[in-house]
Amino acid sequence: MSFKEFNFHPTISAGIEACGYTAPTPIQKNAIPSILAGRDILGLAQTGTGKTAAFVLPLLQRLLDGPRKKVRALIVAPTRELAEQIHENIGMMGKETGLRSIVIYGGVGKGLQIRTLRAGVEIVVACPGRLLDLINDKALSLNTVEVLVLDEADHMFDKGFLPDIRRIIKLVPTKRQSLVFSATMPHEIRHLAEELLVNPATVQIDHDLPAPRISHVLFQVATAQKTSLLKSIIHEQEMTSTLVFTRTKHKAKSLALHLEKAGFSAASLQGNLSQQKRQQALDGFRDGTFKVLVATDIAARGIDVTGISHVINFDVPDTAETYTHRTGRTGRATRSGQALTFAGQEDGKMIALIERNLGKRMVREALPAIAPATEEERRAAGRENTTRYKPTSQKPATAGRNQKGRSRACSFDFGTRKPVQR
Repeated sequence: MSFKEFNFHPTISAGIEACGYTAPTPIQKNAIPSILAGRDILGLAQTGTGKTAAFVLPLLQRLLDGPRKKVRALIVAPTRELAEQIHENIGMMGKETGLRSIVIYGGVGKGLQIRTLRAGVEIVVACPGRLLDLINDKALSLNTVEVLVLDEADHMFDKGFLPDIRRIIKLVPTKRQSLVFSATMPHEIRHLAEELLVNPATVQIDHDLPAPRISHVLFQVATAQKTSLLKSIIHEQEMTSTLVFTRTKHKAKSLALHLEKAGFSAASLQGNLSQQKRQQALDGFRDGTFKVLVATDIAARGIDVTGISHVINFDVPDTAETYTHRTGRTGRATRSGQALTFAGQEDGKMIALIERNLGKRMVREALPAIAPATEEERRAAGRENTTRYKPTSQKPATAGRNQKGRSRACSFDFGTRKPVQR
């Protein structure tokens, strides 16, 4: 199948050709006809499957006819990086259409955004917080919106945006087309989709399964040794572009600085950075200035970088679905990729859940000869372990983990579930 079968307007076909697209991906093949027909959509697909083009292309086709300089489409995204990515895709695919879009998010001044809105745009790509700010400032009205798109809806819930989303939904016309796309579908988002969508077409493309071209490798390693292991692997293996995931913003920053001091070209992408610094890190990772990008799950949404050779789970994710989302950053399109996971004794149950989702065991790799952990690394590991397993009255955010913080005096064989003395 080719894009020609969708009968897009020549100006959109030119954008498809300029982007280098040849054949539609499964999510595009299944979603585009229903969107062109005006139906609501619930699209479930893993990262890297082409969700953005699946809704941008038919959206452009719809907006070609009708009034200009009015906000007719609203796309809501959870992070600045993802909003920028969508805006850039609209610019590339819709270059010849004359349609104008604006990207709206916080962390930058409102002045330029307000002036652009006053000049007139047809498409608004926005993060919820700044969008509501501009609405409250009377700089933007949503009463002419014809199409509402929620992208990465699962992450909206992760960031606590659902109340804002519900406010936004009340501000758009009830007669509209609504599209919800997500990498995962927790119950809360499914309930929202049921409220938002009318007789939707559901397009599900193995959304809970990692891409088949990714190899999955597990290193059983104590927390204090993870940094040394990471440096050893980056040094020894051919890693052209490596994305490293950590659990916290502080660790992402400190790990990137540690790698820099060790002579690696590394940067961090985490929520404490200004928008300018975040964009510099992302641009540097895209153009190869930084070979390693250390990121948290929240900051990593919207990273659209081709050719990521390795994804490293420096910290085991909290859910199997998060593992799928992380590892989906590599092995995109027709490329292969490798996902490496550093796991300690306390991660046994989560590894079992991930492997159940994979339908196979990760390949166990023996630890290479690595330098002993420094005193600083041991102290950091001790602080993390104390924080991670500190008793709390709230329900733990991590499912399936040992909450007792037992000694790490031994590694753990995830195949036999037995400790291995060191």
